[in-house]
Amino acid sequence: MSKRIEKDLICIVCPNGCRLHGVLTEEGKLEVTGNRCIRGNAFAGTELTNPTRSITTTVKTVFEDFPFLPVRTNGEVPKYAVAAVLEELQRLVVTKRMVCGDVVLENAAETGVNIIATMTI
Repeated sequence: MSKRIEKDLICIVCPNGCRLHGVLTEEGKLEVTGNRCIRGNAFAGTELTNPTRSITTTVKTVFEDFPFLPVRTNGEVPKYAVAAVLEELQRLVVTKRMVCGDVVLENAAETGVNIIATMTI
């Protein structure tokens, strides 16, 4: 038997920003209240079982005309690994010109998620 998980959430999937109450029962059944659209169910399920986040930030470069390069993840990072990914990115310095979509860092913090450039420099 699993442990019952209960959590109040604010859904970030659509502009409604619904206040959700999610319960994952001992039997693994998901119960969600407060959602105004179907996407709230999936959001609450993910948040209760395996929360993930996208990361958008900038990294340093060696170029005077572009001292920072905007980057993002090409997928979702487990919430527990966000700090580790950000620490890697803080140490990273881009030394070659990039095109939007180029991989800046592969397998960030061993999450299987790549960091990609969001601007051409």
